[in-house]
Amino acid sequence: MTAKKRKSIHITVLGAGSWGTTLALLLNDNGHEVVLWEFFSDLAGTIFRKRENEKYLPGVKIPTSITVTSDLENALDGCSHVLFVTPSHTVRNVAGMVRSVQTFRRSSVIINASKGLEEKSLCRMSEVLGQELPQTKGRIVGLLGPSHAEEVSRKMPTSVVVAGSNLEILDRTQQIFMNEYFRVYTNTDLVGVELGVSLKNTIAIAAGICDGLGFGDNTKAALLTRGLAEIKRLVSKLGGREETLSGLAGVGDLIVTCMSRHSRNRYVGEQIGRGKGLQEVLDGMVMVAEGVKTTKAAVALSRRAGVELPIAEQVYRVLFYGKDPRKAIRDLMVRKAKKEMYR
Repeated sequence: MTAKKRKSIHITVLGAGSWGTTLALLLNDNGHEVVLWEFFSDLAGTIFRKRENEKYLPGVKIPTSITVTSDLENALDGCSHVLFVTPSHTVRNVAGMVRSVQTFRRSSVIINASKGLEEKSLCRMSEVLGQELPQTKGRIVGLLGPSHAEEVSRKMPTSVVVAGSNLEILDRTQQIFMNEYFRVYTNTDLVGVELGVSLKNTIAIAAGICDGLGFGDNTKAALLTRGLAEIKRLVSKLGGREETLSGLAGVGDLIVTCMSRHSRNRYVGEQIGRGKGLQEVLDGMVMVAEGVKTTKAAVALSRRAGVELPIAEQVYRVLFYGKDPRKAIRDLMVRKAKKEMYR
């Protein structure tokens, strides 16, 4: 990025998990006035005192220029941009809290960085925020893509996408976040971007199962390729663009989540492949594996849309009905023979 001076803005980051903390650090690096809000006052107080998020992002110092608080009214006072980085299943509740705060501005730009589908409503996160907040459609955007907090917080080069319908807001958001280690592209296909970064978590669980079973590179390559084909089918049916899935929110996020040691969803699948039960795995984790709830929503969404997602269906049966992972893999392999592409 060029060295031109950017205009400082006041931005509130909701959620002090690993990714929320990382984005607060990035925005601070870019010269913005940043408030990091954490729901649990004890955790907020600890982060404030120690200047480190030992629970979610150990070893990374938080400068005193970042305000850390659990007071939502103070956190939202005067901010022009609100960044949601809470687990997807809490986004609706947090948005309701935000709406009820007097200091919240209807003119604020809402930026969602949470990946997932709401389990009961099957809504994407921008849809949830649009239902709960008074902002017009174009003032809600998504900042999404292949971006592990463990790497971005240590300033390793990363590229993501900001998606929405208002070109001016997209360009402005791009400039707010972009720097020499964090490159941001714009995309007007919010449907495709949000579905891509959500559904790949289910494929990552499947990839982890393959790892836990001891399968090799051939298996992983086939899984990622056919998993991407599933995601494209559903995205196209629901109004997104297939070409979006060839970008960062599709194949990019799919690769990093299915391959990385940092991937929580891949880890869940790996432990299940090694013989552990789902609840046992989840009980032993500090962070949230979004793919578990997303798998339920994805299967329900695909059935409602009449779109076949064979990998997601098998992951669903392994996670929630105790199906043997080896049998699930076999059932995928012996399905009726098909053409890969049609002309």
